[in-house]
Amino acid sequence: MHAIITTTGKDRVGIIAGVAGAAAERGLNIVDVSQTLMDNFFTMIMRVALPEGGVNMGELSQQLSAAGNELGVVVRIQSENLFTAMNEI
Repeated sequence: MHAIITTTGKDRVGIIAGVAGAAAERGLNIVDVSQTLMDNFFTMIMRVALPEGGVNMGELSQQLSAAGNELGVVVRIQSENLFTAMNEI
């Protein structure tokens, strides 16, 4: 199963490393990543593989959000199916 992590906020050193590190600490494997910087505003989307044993998405969401707070950015995670459904035109 896959999930999508989105990260947004003012650009600063260490955002990618911090979010990737937080994901790795929780057993998530980054399979695709895209990031953009526009007028000092940072946006990143990561597609991650979830551990085979499954995860508690609510708990994971809180942990990644807390990691984002430490970095001064907003970090959210959603199941890939939900992300796709919400972003289809």
